[in-house]
Amino acid sequence: MIKTTELSKKYRQTTVLNIASLEIPKGQSFGLVGNNGAGKTTYFNILLDLIRPTTGSITNNDILVSENETWKSFTGSFIDESFLIGYLTPEEYFEFIGDLRGMNNADITTFLADFSDFFNDEILGKKKYLRDLSKGNQKKVGIVAAMMGNPQVVILDEPFANLDPTTQIRLKNIIKTLTDNKEVTVLISSHDLTHVTEVCERIVVLDKGNLVKDIATSAETLKELEAYFSV
Repeated sequence: MIKTTELSKKYRQTTVLNIASLEIPKGQSFGLVGNNGAGKTTYFNILLDLIRPTTGSITNNDILVSENETWKSFTGSFIDESFLIGYLTPEEYFEFIGDLRGMNNADITTFLADFSDFFNDEILGKKKYLRDLSKGNQKKVGIVAAMMGNPQVVILDEPFANLDPTTQIRLKNIIKTLTDNKEVTVLISSHDLTHVTEVCERIVVLDKGNLVKDIATSAETLKELEAYFSV
């Protein structure tokens, strides 16, 4: 589904990302972990054509993301609050994204009803602009919007950050449900090793831009990751 080839990103003389080869098959729940500056967000930004690589390429369903925008029709993502439109209410934002995804008002209402527990009565009907919501509630809106329109690929950067424990648990259940049928490819980056091992069947570790571990998740994965980051 997603193929990375000879990918690098440099800023002046500093290489921040260097991945020779990485393939993520359709339907995989994929986790990306690493310390600050490891290159996780840089990789996602290149995958979403928000920045261009210095060398190499990424294809999404055989589409070169830097040269053809058709991948956007089946890819949902949320990196940070810059993806939101601050002067809109959550309802207006969902209507905007839904319209882009070919959803009518009834479709949007039905879709959002499935996330009532996740919203915890803090998002809809509050007559607040997105810019006035807490970081956690902004993240809730962005995550749910990324799932609108039945995307084949969902990309979430640090989705558990700024969420309270109850919401983190609900998000893990949402992600597991999303990946149950193996039709949706989900990519998650996270600093939380416990959460990522619970929801991802495969985990890649980046260190200073380099791919240093590629792990099929098992009962021992959390210990392996904790041992690596404890050195």
